[in-house]
Amino acid sequence: MRIEACVRMFEHKIQTISMKVIDLIKESRTTAFSFEILPPLKGHNITNVYKVIDRLREFDPKYINITSHHSEYVEKVAPNGYLRKVNVRKRPGSVAIASAIQNRYGITAVPHVICKGFTKEETEYALIDLNFLGVCDLLLLRGDVKSFDAGQNAELYHEHATDLQQQINRFNQGIALDDSVFDRFETPFSYGMACYPEKHEEAPNMESDIYYAKEKVKNGADYLVTQMFFDNAKYYAFVERMRSDGINVPIIPGIKPIVFRNQLTVLPKVFRTDIPEPLASEVRKCRTDDEVRAVGIEWSIRQCRDLISHGVPSLHFYTYLASESVYQIAKAVY
Repeated sequence: MRIEACVRMFEHKIQTISMKVIDLIKESRTTAFSFEILPPLKGHNITNVYKVIDRLREFDPKYINITSHHSEYVEKVAPNGYLRKVNVRKRPGSVAIASAIQNRYGITAVPHVICKGFTKEETEYALIDLNFLGVCDLLLLRGDVKSFDAGQNAELYHEHATDLQQQINRFNQGIALDDSVFDRFETPFSYGMACYPEKHEEAPNMESDIYYAKEKVKNGADYLVTQMFFDNAKYYAFVERMRSDGINVPIIPGIKPIVFRNQLTVLPKVFRTDIPEPLASEVRKCRTDDEVRAVGIEWSIRQCRDLISHGVPSLHFYTYLASESVYQIAKAVY
């Protein structure tokens, strides 16, 4: 009997990871739960990643995102005394971590594939490896532009996530970068992309931002995941605009609980997201980060309950420096 139970568990594991994220979301009887993790710094193994997953696993995550990070240029003093730029990779790649998560937990892993810092050729190598490892879901992003010159070689790099999207689409059709044709694999890549309820930092206006969000869907994105936001009204307004324009894919709210007092200024500056005055006022009253963390948890619980009452298909949590807060929030709403 024990052998039969193990066989059934193994078959369920294989069936689950063979399903696309879009199908996992649609088949969930309740608002689905998912979260994003940050790979550890070099020199550390995957243990801390497993600790976060083990802590949040009880809420039945439908998928787990893994952020990707390009190498960075740092200045070092050369033997001749001059400064020179050195390319340094600080974190392991998401390909290996995604495969490890899927094989250990039987949970669909979604590595981020980004433009900045990765050449088109490096992206193709990653796609080949991911396909070989059975990782077939992706999140396509442009990535951080601050570390790169605006004039990146367009022959080597994609400028926008929509350009990256076209490479994935061609790869799914069996067309390589050099235009050679290969046998199409059994499970083509399925992917989601980002959207911005409060407008992308470089968009001239909301209409422009919505135009590009719609283009992502028209060109193959199965779903959209929002940048973090703290005001649900802005999310609802964004979704309504998209729906009125005929875009019906799931638009998944991204949730980030506040855990530090300095995030009152850091988050609006880095992510161009507004922090509502009722939340900002409560955070300003806090004397310690523990108090801030409690305020952030309480706000996010109310925010998530309201989103669930409005029938959102899924909640996606950003756990960086906030995994324990995410646990407390999920405990309250799931």
